[in-house]
Amino acid sequence: MKKKVLAVLLSAAMVMSLAACGGGGGGDAKTDDGGSAADSGTTAADDNAGSDDSAGGDKGYSFEIIVKSFQSTYWQAAVQGIEQACGELGVKANSNGPANESDIADQITMINDAIEKKPDGIGLAACDTKSVVDSLQKALEAGIPVVCFDTGVDEAPEGSVYATVATDNEAAGAVAAENMFPVIEEKIKAATTDKKVRIGEVNQDATALNIQQRGKGFINKMLELCTDAGKKVAVVGNEYYVNATEGTVAEGEAEVIIEVGVPAQTTVDLASTEAQKIMSKDDTIAIFGSNQTTAEGVITANQTLNKLAADPAEGIIGVGFDAGTPQKEAITNGQFIGSVTQSPLMMGYECIYTLTDIADGKDVSDLPMDGYWYNKDNMEAEDIAPNLYD
Repeated sequence: MKKKVLAVLLSAAMVMSLAACGGGGGGDAKTDDGGSAADSGTTAADDNAGSDDSAGGDKGYSFEIIVKSFQSTYWQAAVQGIEQACGELGVKANSNGPANESDIADQITMINDAIEKKPDGIGLAACDTKSVVDSLQKALEAGIPVVCFDTGVDEAPEGSVYATVATDNEAAGAVAAENMFPVIEEKIKAATTDKKVRIGEVNQDATALNIQQRGKGFINKMLELCTDAGKKVAVVGNEYYVNATEGTVAEGEAEVIIEVGVPAQTTVDLASTEAQKIMSKDDTIAIFGSNQTTAEGVITANQTLNKLAADPAEGIIGVGFDAGTPQKEAITNGQFIGSVTQSPLMMGYECIYTLTDIADGKDVSDLPMDGYWYNKDNMEAEDIAPNLYD
């Protein structure tokens, strides 16, 4: 039954109402007491919990799901996938999450509260992978299985995380570089130590494993492509990404500079500030926003600078990641040449199936998921369009 519903899920679920999982427009849906809708302890999944389905019928399991934020449509899409799977399996899931992905302490409190409820399992998309380690230890000691989705936790206590359902972020970051490089190749080949060219990358943070991997995936692939073109590359900016990259040279020796900006908090405005710093430099030829927030930050920066273009002879080449209306419009109007999408809906969906398999006593393993390049030519393709949430 699961395979039968996947096509329906991908083609239809994106257009369903998001009201049950936090409201549209990126804001938090509020309960009467002023908390987020997730705090009320109910989701559309609870209403579906009694549905009978050959994938498992009414199993009676109850899960706690902690997402990174209810602020963006990315996480609203993930909660939709969670609710869809709950309806198919006859299980319940209470989805919760902080207002902002920078609200790490709030998420830790939510995880610890979830453990106290003694659910059959916990699904976790960690805002900060180091900060959740102690909570994962508590879950392990309480005998509560955890499935991570969207973001893995590489320092998780042994046995605490049963599986990770996440995009192969290093490969997805590389997809962005692979599609950007041919457009700027001639400018890169013409670069010299006296006339350097600069490629920008804005990452929302340097702490979440998925963002680290995606950022490094882009940098390493771009470094490889530039090196193969006979160019020396320096990485400057955020200390984490500078120190994590091998095979570079000092900035003075470089012909190509990759500059990495990280905002102080995960907001479009602060991401825009980082993007403006890079885009304002005369030698900048391209920029990559590595998730929805930072891609929208690049777009916001361009409202002031007006430098993005689809033709490298006319301006800075922009590439994004994830989706959302501003990013899709930027691709349509030629500000971005394209973006890489993942499927938050399917990650939420597969998280519930994995938690249910664990509760059923089945063996589970990590489930890597693909990233897909999309541009104005393939945005309506049936394998791409369902992943382009608004």
